[in-house]
Amino acid sequence: MKLLYLLFGFFSLFTFAQGNFVQINGSTNVNKFQCTNNKFKADAGGYTFSEKNLPNIVLKVTDFDCGNRMMTKDFQKILNAEKYPNMTIKFISFTKNQGGINALVEVKMMDQSKRYNIEFDIENNKLIGRKNVKFSDFNITPPKRMGGMIVVKDDLDLIFSLATKI
Repeated sequence: MKLLYLLFGFFSLFTFAQGNFVQINGSTNVNKFQCTNNKFKADAGGYTFSEKNLPNIVLKVTDFDCGNRMMTKDFQKILNAEKYPNMTIKFISFTKNQGGINALVEVKMMDQSKRYNIEFDIENNKLIGRKNVKFSDFNITPPKRMGGMIVVKDDLDLIFSLATKI
């Protein structure tokens, strides 16, 4: 049994050490929510950034976990996971600066794409970035629950952490 725990701990540490996740934070008039997808990884241990080779990250919508089964199910329903099973994050261009990079990134949810300029910091071989986006950027109407008593706000905070080779 100890060996099983040891192997599970090693696997968890290895997965976490790669550091890849995309997190979407939002709020309602009652509470906050955080949905994370950490079930994707780059080939050969990290994403490579060069003029000829920029990442195109495909995320399964069903791999997002909001920490609560009902919230996860609602989130997947909002993004219409059955019809649009993937969300993509495509790096269009980047420029290196002191301590990080500036990137033009295209985010595609459902059938809508939106481009954002995002500043990324490099920390421990991880590219970390954050961008404020809105449901309405993707023609998604923020949902209401319990007859309109709970209203999801339009504003979202999109956070990226990517193992990298820069």
